Amino acid sequence: MPTLALTELLGAPVFDPAGGHCGRVREMALAPQEDRARIAMLVVRTKTGDRMLPFAAVASINGGIRTSTASSDWPASDGSEGLFLLERDLLDQQVIDVFGRKVVRVNDVELHQESAANRLVLKVESVDIGARGAVRRLLKGVVPSAALRALLRSIPARPIPWDFVDLIETDPARRVKLKISHERLAKLHPADIADIVEDLAPDEREAVFETLDEEVAAEALEEVEPKVQKAIVESLDSDRAADIVEEMEPDAAADLLDNLEEDRTSEILLEMAPEERKEMVELLEFKEDTAAGRMNTEYLALNVSATTHDAVEALRHFEGGVETVSTLYLVDSHGTLAGAVPLAKIVLADRETPLLALTQEPLISTHAGVDEKEVAELFDKYNLLTLPVVDDDKRLTGVITSDDVISLLRAKL
Repeated sequence: MPTLALTELLGAPVFDPAGGHCGRVREMALAPQEDRARIAMLVVRTKTGDRMLPFAAVASINGGIRTSTASSDWPASDGSEGLFLLERDLLDQQVIDVFGRKVVRVNDVELHQESAANRLVLKVESVDIGARGAVRRLLKGVVPSAALRALLRSIPARPIPWDFVDLIETDPARRVKLKISHERLAKLHPADIADIVEDLAPDEREAVFETLDEEVAAEALEEVEPKVQKAIVESLDSDRAADIVEEMEPDAAADLLDNLEEDRTSEILLEMAPEERKEMVELLEFKEDTAAGRMNTEYLALNVSATTHDAVEALRHFEGGVETVSTLYLVDSHGTLAGAVPLAKIVLADRETPLLALTQEPLISTHAGVDEKEVAELFDKYNLLTLPVVDDDKRLTGVITSDDVISLLRAKL
């Protein structure tokens, strides 16, 4: 069956079983809570007002809409509660193209006809973001249909499959009713999510971060430009912001909170779990441009007596970021840094091999108060992936990773 454009069907005549003219199509609606793609209703403008025509009562689409029931059987339109209207909610609206990893504007909607259980079914197939949809809308009713079809054939299509489209709904109540989430967006790399979010309006950014899983939201927020990052967190409720901040890498979370107004930071800290709050307060005491201000407090440190087997078990239960596990650290009973073991050596060693036998020389570390410029120089000089940070008593307090240094250098550009 042929593909139809939404703008071709809007305004199409509707006929009853006897062939009488009932009205014209004003809208087409989805019921996302039932089926995200299948047209559920047509809103038909009749002499007695707008009526809701269930699509199950549509017999055919050919030069107009033929129905199997009389217009008197159709309920009056009482709003769009629970319905997603294609013209109102989709045409000219921004959507997220999760395949192309970008924000796009919809110029038209392509609909596909099919038959199921001897009934006609109409489904959203794709959205048109190119010139073809825009030209079709501009010239509809202005030039003869045959001439318009010939012109459209010469314009390349720019469709995005409906399965690759994520909708943006800023109204929290409608998001719930229409079951609009961002499951597809959540599967992208955090850096791609950040790029997409930065192209959205402030209320749209908030809508996205309200629906993303906290862990995904945290990873994406770490990739967002600091000014946008700050705006997003300030727009969220304190408890939601706290949930996201708790999932961020501690150093990134501390930088973010330090960039907020003091009152806003306090509100978020109060909503955090006691352990995470304590850690964050300690990090906020350090200056941002020091090693301590850049360090991550989630790292793997084992006792100097540990073996390769102990390291593997620790790795299995580690819940921190992957950036910090390229090197495992050894400490004595006082927490003093005693050695660094590259992950690659652990993988190749026998399970009973003492980790002290695998340490990397020389042991490079930095003091918590060292300037960030010196930190960057150490990474460059020794080609480091991670750099341990110690206090005045040489106790291990945190780890700086290469991505922290990249972020530092990007901020200086």
